[in-house]
Amino acid sequence: MRFPVPLVEARLLRRYKRFLADVVLPDGTEATAHVANPGAMLGLAEPGARIWLSASTNPKRKLAWSWEIVEAAPMRGGAARLVGVNTATPNRLVAEALAAGALAPFRDYARVRPEVAYGTRSRVDFLLEGDGLPPLYLEVKNCHLMRDDGIAEFPDCIAARSARHLDELAAMVRDGARAALVTIVQMDARRFTPAADIDPAYAAAWARAREAGVETHAFVCRVTPEEIVVEREIAVM
Repeated sequence: MRFPVPLVEARLLRRYKRFLADVVLPDGTEATAHVANPGAMLGLAEPGARIWLSASTNPKRKLAWSWEIVEAAPMRGGAARLVGVNTATPNRLVAEALAAGALAPFRDYARVRPEVAYGTRSRVDFLLEGDGLPPLYLEVKNCHLMRDDGIAEFPDCIAARSARHLDELAAMVRDGARAALVTIVQMDARRFTPAADIDPAYAAAWARAREAGVETHAFVCRVTPEEIVVEREIAVM
């Protein structure tokens, strides 16, 4: 996913009310940016952090800037890393990757439909269909939490809605369909695991879903100010 216009580097002053951030632009002026991320953003919203913003081309939009990337502090003497923080990005990345046949576990499916109603009161991110294949319900989650070097985690706060999605995916498997949870890690990592200490209920739902036959996959991204691209699958712990 290439950004349609060049991102602008800025400095973070503060994030507040979850969806707002005050920033300093390159010319020294201050502005308020939209934060498309309902999570806690642990370790990623420190004042003074180097961030990148996209500029809206919609003149009617209230906030002209959106926060896309942050430079996270080095861990254990390593290098700083770029992390994508916009939670709308993973669905776009998966749509692109599915269209290009770049997600190996799902290459046999010829048709992709987004936002299909299923379960009791949910919409699955993608429904994949193919001749002679069971329907595949594919849910996408965003990941940007790393507390131990190389280990990506989800969630970074209580995620009751995400836990419900896992139970509904499990129900689809019991009904004869195929279901998968794809976690898009908007940074480099070696492994992925649920953050059980942050949300034990989500971790329990994860375990129930896997036992029921829901597939779990995690893919890391290459993140630059020019583009964010799904790069490779990593091990799920």
